[in-house]
Amino acid sequence: MRNSRLCLISIIWILLGNAIFGQSRDRPNILFIFSDDHTWQTISAYGHPLSKVVPTPNIDRIADEGIRFDRCLVTNSICAPSRAVVLTGKYSHINGQIHNWVTFDGSQPTFPKMLQRAGYETAIIGKWHLKSAPTGFDHHEVMPGQGRYYNPELIADGETVVREGYNTDVVTDRSINWLENRDSDKPFLLMSQFKATHGPFQPALRHLGDLDDVVVPEPSNFFDDFSGRSSSPAKHKTSIATHMPDSNLSLDFRSIRGEQFEAFRGHFEEENEAFLNANLAGKERAQWRYQRFIKNFLLTSKAIDENVGRMLEYLDESGLAENTIVIYASDQGFFLGEHGWYDKRWMYEECLKTPLIIRWPGVASPGQVNKDIVSNLDFAPMLLEMAGVAIPRDMQGRSLAPIL
Repeated sequence: MRNSRLCLISIIWILLGNAIFGQSRDRPNILFIFSDDHTWQTISAYGHPLSKVVPTPNIDRIADEGIRFDRCLVTNSICAPSRAVVLTGKYSHINGQIHNWVTFDGSQPTFPKMLQRAGYETAIIGKWHLKSAPTGFDHHEVMPGQGRYYNPELIADGETVVREGYNTDVVTDRSINWLENRDSDKPFLLMSQFKATHGPFQPALRHLGDLDDVVVPEPSNFFDDFSGRSSSPAKHKTSIATHMPDSNLSLDFRSIRGEQFEAFRGHFEEENEAFLNANLAGKERAQWRYQRFIKNFLLTSKAIDENVGRMLEYLDESGLAENTIVIYASDQGFFLGEHGWYDKRWMYEECLKTPLIIRWPGVASPGQVNKDIVSNLDFAPMLLEMAGVAIPRDMQGRSLAPIL
């Protein structure tokens, strides 16, 4: 009798697995939207006071219709290592991407390769930042290096092309174009990856001036004196007041190419000249630089949210939404003036924690908030389990699908 019950339970579990995790022809599509340094403090679903300045209603919609993870931590708060962890489900000392200057070993197993072998059509469009050519993708259209905010170069299946327009818009345009022209008989994985909100924090022309009349509140510890701690934090080189490059403050425009240059520079010229002539020092200088930085950062975030909305709208209008998992995440968090800092190279919560928001129609109940400690190491096994693909034993992360 006991064996009969076990057999029945096993059969039921297999049938449930087929229904939920897509081992039938109705395997879910996956849209993985990934940004750079888009820290959780600026996403209004997370409720941080700063996010009220420029809300993110479209990213919030994914949370409202799915699940928000409040304690998703990255293994390395720096771009290339974080991206390699996501692809491989392995720590950096195993996948080899220990810092930004290593070339990623594209011959190793990655979750896109496994989905591709399982019948998924795969594509990556946008920021790559791993030096080697992408592998495991039927189509790739990626920026060399960091990419430009305006008129970015993209390497499209080996051919370099310049796409006119604003980077975040271009990535979305190309992502939707791929969705429209893919093989509709196959499930898809699309990794749509923005340059924003990475420096030099250059907003779209349409957003310049949106915050000119706003004073963004400073963090309570903006003027941190680091007393009572080790000597290391006080020796940092990530101060907004003294270390942030002029290019991150729209005091330098060399990275802009094309017809947008004059309009972009023209917006800032008068205010820049007044700042330089005032020769501010100390607290006043720090505050001016913070306001310029944070406004530009928030406005690059605004373009992300608009374009997330465009992709969600496309899924709705095309009839794909019902069978498409949508994931929004970033490669890490970022300091937005906490301790007087920018960047992400300190193991503090502001940069160690990354947003993770998932909508899985018919599986994840809407409006969930999860407070388990999870990691970007868990993304690869989760995506494989969602697609009904076996998780390799040497992957070091743990699938989040059971939580969903």
